[in-house]
Amino acid sequence: MKNIVLFGKPGAGKGTQASVLKEKFELVHISTGDVFRYNISNQTELGTLAKSYMDKGELVPDSVTINMLADEVDRSIAEAKGYIFDGFPRTTAQAEALDTLLSEKGMQVNATIALEADEDELTARLLERGKTSGRTDDTDETKIRTRFAEYNAKTAPLIEFYEKQNKLHSVNGIGEIDQITERIASIIASL
Repeated sequence: MKNIVLFGKPGAGKGTQASVLKEKFELVHISTGDVFRYNISNQTELGTLAKSYMDKGELVPDSVTINMLADEVDRSIAEAKGYIFDGFPRTTAQAEALDTLLSEKGMQVNATIALEADEDELTARLLERGKTSGRTDDTDETKIRTRFAEYNAKTAPLIEFYEKQNKLHSVNGIGEIDQITERIASIIASL
């Protein structure tokens, strides 16, 4: 089983690449955003709990997010050849929790792929995406830069966490989608 964590700054192409790679390697794509939307729209116990935090403008505790991910893994584990985690983990504490979750199921993160890209390039991408995505946080450069600052403060430490495990692979996230996919696919194929 190949379990991949895909991370990078907003606009780096995580969702795009995850969609292509899940087909290419027959992986189950677990997007934290999709998992949240599913649980909230289906009014699951965890979705209702998460929504209660979100409605107050608070961050959803890691324990709630991990429990949602655990449910998602449990739902698909019988037929899964592996997972690609998109949007999770975002902090070292979440990475440790993911390691524990996978370990309990006899699995591990095999590789972490960091999509690297210049913030000015990403800002242009997000502003362009904002014209059609309906996401208001993609239409305001100040909000985009704030998201980058949050990423740098909270998510960038994952680089060191996964480097210590010899699981980090940095990939140039600039170029044609097919080129970037090939860069990532060569890493996954070598696992």
